[in-house]
Amino acid sequence: MTQVTSGLRRILSIPAAYDGLQMALGSVRGRERLYRDYIEPQLGDVVVDVGCGTAAILDLLPGDVRYYGFDLSADYIAAAQSRYGSRGQFFCADITSVSADAVPASTTALALGLLHHLDDTGCRHLLQAIHERLAPGGRLITLDGTFVPGQGWASRKLVGADRGRNIRTPEQYAALVPAGFVVVTHLLDDLLRVPYQHCILVCTKTAVADASTHTA
Repeated sequence: MTQVTSGLRRILSIPAAYDGLQMALGSVRGRERLYRDYIEPQLGDVVVDVGCGTAAILDLLPGDVRYYGFDLSADYIAAAQSRYGSRGQFFCADITSVSADAVPASTTALALGLLHHLDDTGCRHLLQAIHERLAPGGRLITLDGTFVPGQGWASRKLVGADRGRNIRTPEQYAALVPAGFVVVTHLLDDLLRVPYQHCILVCTKTAVADASTHTA
């Protein structure tokens, strides 16, 4: 994982500081929109959330969803366990380097704010492992800051200041997704209270493993 953890960014390793910043930026509203418009869980879904942070998405998921959260930060995982208890299973692990068998089988996989923290090799390993364990018709949803033509100065500056050092264009994010997914790209600049361009990929696993379609 490639990210900046020195200086002021080091504070964000503290769960309370991380959650506080998210609230200040308006991510609660953004998370609700993401949930409503893109995640759309169904009854009985099994959700794997990679890079789950403090697992705040659980505030929105139905109670009957089985949830597995993974994060590299032991502090974030401890905060998630303390807050949500038996509502999910939480693991401090680097899922980008494990075998596919170690990834829980799922119907929905989330990688929200994660890919821009990983290099291309880590992204491809992770997304391939998720694909292998995702049910046919299951969906992978990713969310990351991005650079696009005509982007405002403030948005470009804020996206570039992220702890993750692998900010990509929408096309570069989509190119990391393995064959066997139909990929639809969405661009939003109003998920937060501040100017910030996001790229959302909604990737649906096809029935035929070698079929792949990328659309905008």
